[in-house]
Amino acid sequence: MPYGGHHEHDAHRVPQPAGRKAGRFLRSPLGWMLIGMVAVGLASSLVSAGGVVAVLGAAVAVAVYWAVMRHVAHRDVPEIAKSGAVTQTLSGAVIGFGLITVSMLTLLTEFSFDERPGNALSIVASMAAVQVGAAVTEELLFRGLALQALEKLCGSWAALAITAALFGGLHAANPGATLWSSTAIAVEAGVLLGAAFLWKRNIWFAVGLHFAWNTGLGLIGIPVSGHASEGLMTTTPTGPDLVTGGEFGLEASIVPVVISVLIAIPMLIAAHRRGNLVPMRRGRR
Repeated sequence: MPYGGHHEHDAHRVPQPAGRKAGRFLRSPLGWMLIGMVAVGLASSLVSAGGVVAVLGAAVAVAVYWAVMRHVAHRDVPEIAKSGAVTQTLSGAVIGFGLITVSMLTLLTEFSFDERPGNALSIVASMAAVQVGAAVTEELLFRGLALQALEKLCGSWAALAITAALFGGLHAANPGATLWSSTAIAVEAGVLLGAAFLWKRNIWFAVGLHFAWNTGLGLIGIPVSGHASEGLMTTTPTGPDLVTGGEFGLEASIVPVVISVLIAIPMLIAAHRRGNLVPMRRGRR
């Protein structure tokens, strides 16, 4: 065929209707990620109300996520399967509570503790409800939608790095936040929770870890990402900010950052061995 002979075919090509182009975009990873994040984000607004409404918000967010994945992305959703959900959540929670326990035992002399008055059962129930809503909606947004969409575009490693940086960056506006606190959250939450999801490919496992971390901190009376906690105790940092996290809370302490990295590394190794990591897409030659 003579050079440039394909232009005759291009001249007779029928332009695609706008609706078909829009449908193709919505089915693309970027499309269903954006639609899902808006929809789940709206459902997450119920979480701030607390109590039963927060738990309801989490349920609505799961239903919305399922609908977007099935009817927009046209894919199955094994990551939110009911089968094994309780076991996966509890397994993640054990790791989350373990992370807090080891961190606090290491830093026990760097805080002062006072018992806080109030009904213990009421305090626990109220805090648990809010943290269930927060953990579910944030995991659906960051690990369910963002990480899975981005890894289809640029592979698991890049998706993990991007979502971790985004997770840390979105906490930059929190009370008492600094560049260090955002970096710390990017590592101990963004990387660790991303690694947990890539290892298990299960949202509930990441939810359990996320819930346990936030709830444990709150009940101790330590701020969660800069937000004051009215827990079972009043806990005051007495040591250096880099060690205790200062007013921002334990998430800005170097100790859980190091521990979370030590937990995330074997998770990522296990994810690789299971074949759960998506390789980076190579451009066409």
